[in-house]
Amino acid sequence: MKPNPPNLAVLTAALLCLAPWQDALAQSYPSKPIQLVIPFPPGGATDIVGRLVGKKMGERLGQPVVIENKGGAGTIVGATYVANAAADGYTLLISSGSTFTVNPALNSKLPYDPVKSFEPLGMVARVPLILIANRDVPVNNLKQLIASVHSTPDKYVYGSFGAGTTGHFAGELMWNAVGVKLMHIPYKGSAPAMTDLIGGQIPFTIDTVAASLPQLKTGKIKAIAVTGATRATQLPEVPTVAESGFPGFSADSWLAVVAPRGLASEAKAKLQKALAETMADAEIRDKLIANGLQPAYETAAAVAARIDDELPRMRAVAQRANIRME
Repeated sequence: MKPNPPNLAVLTAALLCLAPWQDALAQSYPSKPIQLVIPFPPGGATDIVGRLVGKKMGERLGQPVVIENKGGAGTIVGATYVANAAADGYTLLISSGSTFTVNPALNSKLPYDPVKSFEPLGMVARVPLILIANRDVPVNNLKQLIASVHSTPDKYVYGSFGAGTTGHFAGELMWNAVGVKLMHIPYKGSAPAMTDLIGGQIPFTIDTVAASLPQLKTGKIKAIAVTGATRATQLPEVPTVAESGFPGFSADSWLAVVAPRGLASEAKAKLQKALAETMADAEIRDKLIANGLQPAYETAAAVAARIDDELPRMRAVAQRANIRME
């Protein structure tokens, strides 16, 4: 006996009943807390931004955003963890250009791909970098520094908070643009570099505005130039490198939020909306500025374009300056 053919009307009715249930599932994100990985130890610039942004995003999404610090290997540990996580919207990463353009310029065999492993959600802030000097160095601006280096080529060196860091890259980009060469002295972090700058062991260093502000305010060091495209909000009197005679120059660090590649469109749309609304919040912007950071929201597409543009430039800098991963 042949089985009865399925009743088309019954099937149609069943599918119509199922559709709202499927829609409800698709719209249920997020249904549990979201993990935001920070690939640095607590207390740094990225940690400050991550906690501020994560809290506000959680309020907009209706679920808490839980911070997880996974520092190590110049952001590689945290970035790899997120790259290998499920693309369900419950594991995110907030990190700097170190993850997406600096590390790939130094290491062609990373355990993650800066483009293929991540789904950008948006940029949240810039971390302004600044060229600072010991207060007794007879140089007060970039033009004087260039003239002094030309007259005594072997006299000056400069420090940074580590080999292969954004500070190191910014320095090499700057010296190439202005036509001088200073030997690089890498330190293991901002604090020891700042100590030696104040003590006169090195004449110059490149650091973040946030780390430099306390010492600038006490007059222990002096500012020469900001390396970004615009002046730092916290130091409006300090010119940029571009304003100092080198139009178009820009080299600073930036922070973006990303998810593992393959994120569902519904989750991606909700996360992008929550991030955009968070960055439009005046309270968030004021707190970022107060911590030495520059609010700078960009869309996911703009972040992807930034990585595509910056990667080859960073690779060229690494090759020209022989920068290697520590």
